[in-house]
Amino acid sequence: MLVVLALALSQQSKHLPGVPGIGTGCLVHDNEFDVPLTTDQAGLAATIAGVAKVRDLPVRAVTIAYATALQESDLENLPYGDRDSVGVFQQRPSQGWGTRAELLNPIYATTRFFAALTRIRGYLRLPVYQAAQDVQRSADGSAYAQYSGQGAAMALGFSGSQARSVWCWYGSGVKGREMLGAAGRALATAFGPLRVRHVGDPVLTVRVSGRAAGWAVAYWLMTHAGGYHIDAVRFAGYQWTAARGQRGWRQVRLSRHWPTARMTVAFG
Repeated sequence: MLVVLALALSQQSKHLPGVPGIGTGCLVHDNEFDVPLTTDQAGLAATIAGVAKVRDLPVRAVTIAYATALQESDLENLPYGDRDSVGVFQQRPSQGWGTRAELLNPIYATTRFFAALTRIRGYLRLPVYQAAQDVQRSADGSAYAQYSGQGAAMALGFSGSQARSVWCWYGSGVKGREMLGAAGRALATAFGPLRVRHVGDPVLTVRVSGRAAGWAVAYWLMTHAGGYHIDAVRFAGYQWTAARGQRGWRQVRLSRHWPTARMTVAFG
């Protein structure tokens, strides 16, 4: 089945996107509440979920990572922080997390966060705030608790556990020449080796091993659509288009006309 990718933003964040269809933004839809995000926040969330897929980590680990990032940086890749802290998790070079340049790479920073998290005995059974604190050693570890619910909703979405639960909008659409090859290479840095091939001009197909992985990849492509000028993403019989992103994922026939620059995700 072919896939079209899209992106969503988060909820209790300090910097909320605009109204769907006006400007840019993303939304994670959950049964309990919706989480609005900026496209930058959603792109980081999708990347964190990709790194978790590489390490074969459960949704609970992604929840802890999101709660930590929301508290530490408002899920932004900050070039500054308290003392020498930088990046999405506000890790400190002086504390052995890595160099400043490395920690400003969200993939490296996330990999180091998960490496520390998985060394904590029984971390999956701990309250979210406690697991986060055991990694971060913050001055106020209880602060992570306020993002537990938001982090859980986002994790279910971006990990691909919930289909069509994340979408983004880019005003009237994305502008500029498509960069599908670059998008495929960047996708592989987050999710590890993927089978990516051109099936048309400009059409790129990404092959995945399962439905959850497919939605996670689709959400990454959607959340990065603005940077790589991706007009549409399609997966499992559903399509997202940048020009009508506020409508979310729409069921389509595979024979339906494609927008100009499109990416598909397929099983197998």
